[in-house]
Amino acid sequence: MTVTYHLLGPLEVRSGGRPVRISGRKPRLLLATLLLEAGCVVGADRLAEVLWPDRPPRSAQANLRTYVSSLRSDLGPGQLRADASGYAIDVAGPALDLLTFEELIDRGEYAEALALWRGAPLCDLPGSPVWDRRLEHLHRIRLHAAEALIERRIALGDHDGAIPELRGLLSEHPYREDLWGRLVLILHRGGRKAEALRAYATVRDRLVEELGVEPGAELRGAYELILADESLPVVPRQLPPDLPDFTGRAEAVAELGRPFSVAVISGPPGAGKSALAVHVAHALREVYPAGQLYLELGVREPADLLAQALRALGVTSAPPTVPECSALLRSLLAERPMLVLLDDARDAEQVRPLLPGNDSAVIVTSRRRITELPGAVRVQLADLDPGEALSLLRHICGEDRVAREREAALAIVTSCGGLPLAVRNAGARLAARPGWSLSVLRQRLADDWLGELRDVRASLDHGYTGLPREAARTLGALGLLGTVAQPGWVVDAALGRHGAHDVTDLLVEVNLLDLVGTDSMGQPRYRVPGLIARHALERGPSLLGAVGCAGPDESNGPDLDGREAVGRVLAAWTVTSERAMARLPTTVFSLTAARAPRWRLPEQTLERLTSDPVTWFEAEHEALAGAVEVAAGLGLAESAWGLAAAMVPYLDLHCHLGTWRSTHTAALAASQAAGDRYGEAAMLRGLAQVGLYQDRYEESAEGFTRSRRIFHDLGDQRAEAISICGLGAVHQFRGRHARSLGHFKHALAIFLATGDKPGEAYTRQAIGRVCLKSGDLAQASESLGQAMRLAQELGDAHREGCVCLQMGHLHQAMSFHRHALEIFESLGDRHCGAYALQSLAGLQAAHGDLARASTGLERSLEIFQELGDRSGEASTTQLLGELHRSAGRTGLALDYLRHASALRSSI
Repeated sequence: MTVTYHLLGPLEVRSGGRPVRISGRKPRLLLATLLLEAGCVVGADRLAEVLWPDRPPRSAQANLRTYVSSLRSDLGPGQLRADASGYAIDVAGPALDLLTFEELIDRGEYAEALALWRGAPLCDLPGSPVWDRRLEHLHRIRLHAAEALIERRIALGDHDGAIPELRGLLSEHPYREDLWGRLVLILHRGGRKAEALRAYATVRDRLVEELGVEPGAELRGAYELILADESLPVVPRQLPPDLPDFTGRAEAVAELGRPFSVAVISGPPGAGKSALAVHVAHALREVYPAGQLYLELGVREPADLLAQALRALGVTSAPPTVPECSALLRSLLAERPMLVLLDDARDAEQVRPLLPGNDSAVIVTSRRRITELPGAVRVQLADLDPGEALSLLRHICGEDRVAREREAALAIVTSCGGLPLAVRNAGARLAARPGWSLSVLRQRLADDWLGELRDVRASLDHGYTGLPREAARTLGALGLLGTVAQPGWVVDAALGRHGAHDVTDLLVEVNLLDLVGTDSMGQPRYRVPGLIARHALERGPSLLGAVGCAGPDESNGPDLDGREAVGRVLAAWTVTSERAMARLPTTVFSLTAARAPRWRLPEQTLERLTSDPVTWFEAEHEALAGAVEVAAGLGLAESAWGLAAAMVPYLDLHCHLGTWRSTHTAALAASQAAGDRYGEAAMLRGLAQVGLYQDRYEESAEGFTRSRRIFHDLGDQRAEAISICGLGAVHQFRGRHARSLGHFKHALAIFLATGDKPGEAYTRQAIGRVCLKSGDLAQASESLGQAMRLAQELGDAHREGCVCLQMGHLHQAMSFHRHALEIFESLGDRHCGAYALQSLAGLQAAHGDLARASTGLERSLEIFQELGDRSGEASTTQLLGELHRSAGRTGLALDYLRHASALRSSI
């Protein structure tokens, strides 16, 4: 049954909707602490500080384990996990009200979020300083949500809804003058003048009697407005209508809800910059009662814009020069501070003459990232997230239609790339065609999205027009590489020249390329937003080999054909990944695409990137996987399988089996389509290795057999031996020791004949492992000793760790197991490390050290489960069951042993 946890009020745990009783105050305190940091390991010392705030007893750690055991009994298996330093509870968002609350806040669904509160968090427990920061954060965002909800109601004219919520906030924050001022004005505007005056009298008395201060200027101004009982004078109210279905952008709205002099909203075409600016401007109308000016800038010049602004303020004859007009505008707005909205600005030079003095506020929207206005608040808009986009579609075309065809609705907003303008266009087409199913529009968008969303096309055309040729071609090339963020050097490769920062900077400035951050290598990373990429591919040069839209570069540079640009990017990935691969701890079975094109980065850059190969692969493996898919899609088989093969040592070391399988599957199809037999064999071998790791032995054996046959036909003995080793591993895992030994000895003979020392080290270790399993200890000792000498000669720490693990089994020595574990942990190999932990735990249990054995087994079990290694999971679960049985925990032992049996039967 689903277990849910509730912290926003008294601590509650429910299973299948029924309350779960947590026995004892300290287990409840322990559970509350873990839930406040759900998903993270909480150190034992911090937990002790909560449980024993004055001074922990000497037996604190033993008592803590007892409380953990008690909690596990109450909550059931799998809820808590142990770590060497402490404990953690892994809870998905829907199962913990605190996480659901924060998720709803992020989406701007404030009313739903606030409804989750049942009182102060954990109000039934005594509390702890350890909790303070987390609880203070919760209270802070709750207050922010309540204020934002009130502002939203006010902006929509829902005064009756805002008043009780304001009063509720004031009961918690009785000295907040800004809240009192809002309440006074809302009551007055709603025709409740007497109540407004009583509210002012209440807060004034409280401030004077309890704090000894008079109300501030803002609150007094609200009171004086009521006394005057006059409507505001006729003033310019030029804002366009607010969108009644404005959706999302909660963070940006909150940012612009704070005081500012100048705010610049920028973003790609169709991102909803103007809609956000108008929405925020309407929310700020009461702050600027003297009026709101609206100017649509576009390509207009400052003189024309200043004349329009002055006419709105009653000036019929403007001064003759731009500086004089600008000065007059500042003078008028100094007397009557207003909100000024400057829509679709070209650049800072166009904006500067229109800026008023310090008391007014200006909101600027622009497709460019205008950064030259000192002190400006900058808001950068990105795509809507899927939830916000779906909510917007629902508002426009109807709740029922979206609910009936949710899958089609999600496909529509995905096709719209999260751009508000695109979602609005799609929703408007559906609203105008009530007879359409959403599936009709879904298919039409798939067939011709630009034809269906004409307003979006016009907006994107406007952003694309005027780009230099290199920038336009780069946009198309990057678009084809997909949505994965790319390092900056990719632009150099696409253009065939080093130092192409000018093109990158221009595309970022005009919001057609997103700078998404800096990776662990210190490289800036860039991504072309989805619809912009698709538009660039259709408008720009063909990436399938046709002539570019603009022809050869007028600067007499090389013809930047789209296919060549992407080919150079793939060639650069090939060089860099092969350099990084060669520096990994183990590359024993690596294969290389000799004929794949290569394009080199400057040597200094290449050395800097690959000096730490693991970090480089961690930063780039998603982009590399995307590059394999692109190469395969373009029919560049050699590049596709060469990149896929270069990734294997890293993917193997860090067990990224999903990426391994997907890249090899794509490259295999490309190799078969191109008739590339060597590439086909290399990918079959890699897929067979994945199958072996995932216990799909029939599939694995078939892949190794097919790849061996092809390598034999092509005369590559080393590659053939690699596939033979795979067959040996399959038979070993199936318990067929004689057949396994035969394959490994065959492979060893080939490695010896070809002088392949790393291959020899691997096969001698594999032979020792099989002999150990079959009981031939003398042969096992001899083979493992030879493998150890070779590994040390080669400086292959990973192979040394593998041999140490087998030597530990041979001699039942903890020192070998510990050394193996240290090696694997230093190399970041969690998979082999999990087996080392499992083996070490077996020895610890045999020596009576059950606590350390249990901790090690739980850590290894967690890793096997994450990596999908069912064999490792089954064996570790079996060992845990036996461990609990020996400790007298019969019921828990039976659960583990049954689960182990079920796992083994599923393999």
